[in-house]
Parts: sequence; C-alpha cells; structure tokens
Amino acid sequence: MPAASAVTQSPLRIAMVAGEASADLLASHLIEAIRERLPDACFMGIGGARMQAARFDAWWQGEELAVRGYVEVLRHYPRITAIRRQLGRRLLENPPDLFIGIDAPDFNLDLETRLRARGIATCHYVSPSIWAWRGGRIDQIRRAAGHVLCLFPFEEAIYSAAAIPATYVGHPLADMIGLEAGSTAARAAARNDLGLPADAEVIALLPGSRQSELRYLGERFVRTALHISATRPQVRFVAPFASAETAAQWQAAQRAAGLTEAQARRCVMVGRDSHQALAAAKSRTRLAPSLSVSAALRTRNIAIYGKLGKEKGARHQFVSLQLFEEPGQPRRGLCDETLGTE
Repeated sequence: MPAASAVTQSPLRIAMVAGEASADLLASHLIEAIRERLPDACFMGIGGARMQAARFDAWWQGEELAVRGYVEVLRHYPRITAIRRQLGRRLLENPPDLFIGIDAPDFNLDLETRLRARGIATCHYVSPSIWAWRGGRIDQIRRAAGHVLCLFPFEEAIYSAAAIPATYVGHPLADMIGLEAGSTAARAAARNDLGLPADAEVIALLPGSRQSELRYLGERFVRTALHISATRPQVRFVAPFASAETAAQWQAAQRAAGLTEAQARRCVMVGRDSHQALAAAKSRTRLAPSLSVSAALRTRNIAIYGKLGKEKGARHQFVSLQLFEEPGQPRRGLCDETLGTE
C-alpha cells in the first residue's frame, strides 16, 4: 500500500494597517493572541514599533499615517493616498489570507472595500464611532468589512441590527490595567518608580503620540503647567512620550515657553509607558481618546484640551470630566469651557 503523501500547508498570511500609537498597541496584542493559536502566522503591512517587536514586517511605518486636523490631512493627502495605492497594489499582486484594518477608518475602509471586491477576506478592528457621529458610515463599513471587532459591548448590537457580522472582543487596556489600577497602592508604586514624592499632587500631561500634535500644542501644554505651578507650586507633572521624536519636540516646547532648568525638573518625562504616568497621577490633561479610556479605568479625573485652528484668533477649548467622586468633595459633571482666543 503506497504511503500517504504529506500535505504541507503554507503559514497564514495576515496583512494589517495601524497608523496611530494606540492602534499599534492594539495590533501588537492581536498579533500575539493569533500566534498563540497559529504560531507560524506571518504579519505584514503598515505598523509601528510594538508590532515590529512582535515580528511584524512593516513595509511602511505607522507614523506616516498619523496626521491630525483637516489642514494637516490635506497637506499630506498626496503622500497618504500614494501609500494606500501602493499597498493595495502590492496586496492584490500577492493576496494575503486576511486583511485587518486597525482603526483609521478614513484610510482603511476604502482599502478594505477594494480588497474585498477582489475576494480577499477583510476585518475591521475598532469600530468607528458611528454611535456618536457620522452614522451613515455604516453603509461603507458593510461594503468594506467582512467582520467588525468591537471594543465596547453596545457596538455589537448596532452592527447586528444592520446585518453586519461583528464580535465584541473587549478593550485590551482593561486586561492590561486591571481593576486594582486605580488603587492607592498602585499610585504609590508608580510614584516610587518615577521618583515622585508619595504625598505630592501629580498631574499627567498627555499631549498624544502624533508629532503634529506636539508641534501645534506642546507649548500650550507647557504654558498650562506653568500657569498651574504659579498658583499651586507644590504640584508635580509627569509626561509620557511614544517616541524619541515626540520627546524632543516636548523639550523644544519647554524651551519655547521659556522654562528654567528648575521648572523643567518638576516635570518627569517617561518613555513609552503612559500607563505608569497615568497610575502616578491624580488628574490628567490629555488629547488622545485611548488615554481617556485608560484614565477612566484608573478612576482619574480628566481635562481634555483642544485648539480649534492654528491661526491667530483660534479658540482654545478645555473639557473637564470629573468622572469619580472624591471624599469630601462635591460631585461635578461635564464642564465645557472656551478659554478664549489668541
């Protein structure tokens, strides 16, 4: 009887696109989870440092897609569309078994639609906020994604009602941070690691992971810290940065704001670990939505800052969310304050 011939199955090839630091983090966890089941799986496309550390083959760096605001998008539109066109051509010439777009719906949904029309399986990880704005995008999502992976439980029902396959997978930050993250012990441990006094009032400054955000708003964050220091000199600050480039831009913002060396020393700069900065702080001033989720999981109060335009006369907006009561303090709700123009 002839011996049965062995059938060699090629490793699963999964293409991904992640442009933001938060998407890079989500994708790196997804890669690790898939590899637990499929150790030989191969991953390639557009991604950041965390994905590359998980043996992701980055054809382009995720930072190339990280732009903010209409003006910034328009300025980089030719380059971004060229990357998407080249990526699409490369994937069609050598089709992956699956394409997963990580967030970035303005980039990924069009690409997913193109790939799906040619028979490539597609998945979108991180539902666009159709429950908050631009709900009409659900029709585009139906054309683009064969399946949607949702971070929040209520999103699955929205897609089910629209006959779009979707699965609630939870937010990885909930696993990373844990229920004990907002505890006094966790705060004390983080402060000890950062060399901060255990009894200090600490504010985390979180200007985001995009270099463009630091260019436009870094100095404003520094001046906000100076303003707080003038009235509350005991306050210390901690600021995490996603890369050496964003850290350098923060230092440039400190110089532009005229900080002395003594003032600069009151702000502890942290490497990539924004979670350590969040754990150490009592309050946060931030830009990135993913950091708001992290702050909420740590039961911290948040002030969200935005500058509406970069020209002279642009308005500055703070939105303060006191989400959690503090002993002896009255509970406050949402406060939306326009600070004025410059």
